[in-house]
Amino acid sequence: MKSTHSGHSSDPPADFGVLLNLAFGAFKVRLHATLAGAGFDDIGPSFGYVFRLLAAGPGNLRGVAEALGMTAPGALKIVNDMVDKGYVERAEHEADARQKLLHLTARAQAAMEVAHAFHLEFEAGLAERLGVRDARAARRVLEAIVAAQGEGGVALRPV
Repeated sequence: MKSTHSGHSSDPPADFGVLLNLAFGAFKVRLHATLAGAGFDDIGPSFGYVFRLLAAGPGNLRGVAEALGMTAPGALKIVNDMVDKGYVERAEHEADARQKLLHLTARAQAAMEVAHAFHLEFEAGLAERLGVRDARAARRVLEAIVAAQGEGGVALRPV
């Protein structure tokens, strides 16, 4: 594994948050390259969160905005982009004609399948490089960080 030190003994190690950010950035670059290779080269930065929110069933704009911790106009911009790109469709709400239900399309489902396979392969690659014990420990650390966040963060549902 590559060291985060520049080689000088006087250099301090990278801050933990910096490492988390760099690791996430590296993961995301590889994920987006995999998605692009599968024909999903138009996925925006927040699409994955919306995919997870709507994976269990239809939702509405208010729910998307609340889960992403943003205003309804901000969420509307994301949803409109997803509709334009064929990942989300709007349908009439049976009980309230003023509301639109948001559904994932077959295109979104296919993108999620590619992403899920990537996640599994990435974690398996970690286990191969670091050993199963260390890969599981890394997962436990990340799960503990997420669990400690509790309420008030972006509501992520595992896929």
